[in-house]
Amino acid sequence: VQLQASGGGLVQAGGSLRLSCAASGLTFSSYTMGWFRQAPGKGRAVVGHVDWSGERPYYADSVKGRFTISRDNARNTVYLQMNSLKPEDTAVYSCGAAGLRTGRYEYWGQGTLVTVSS
Repeated sequence: VQLQASGGGLVQAGGSLRLSCAASGLTFSSYTMGWFRQAPGKGRAVVGHVDWSGERPYYADSVKGRFTISRDNARNTVYLQMNSLKPEDTAVYSCGAAGLRTGRYEYWGQGTLVTVSS
């Protein structure tokens, strides 16, 4: 199983970025897909997640109203649209796949760095 995040980069505060996470080696539609981030010197924190249908996303309070998670099951890809970025959003962003039955994250991908300058 591979989860590959991409789309990170340097952006000014107030700007936008769209991250992608491409999955392979698993039945993508059978997994809840989550986005996480780890800021410098801090632990990993959940950004949000979306179930197999993509219709019931969950967001952490810190990103609610600014970030949108979507998925394309035909492309085995989950997206994170980030708008109105703030310097405190600077982190390594990664994706994970949680089994529908267990609800536990079984697979993790390598992250992509997002840097927001003030």
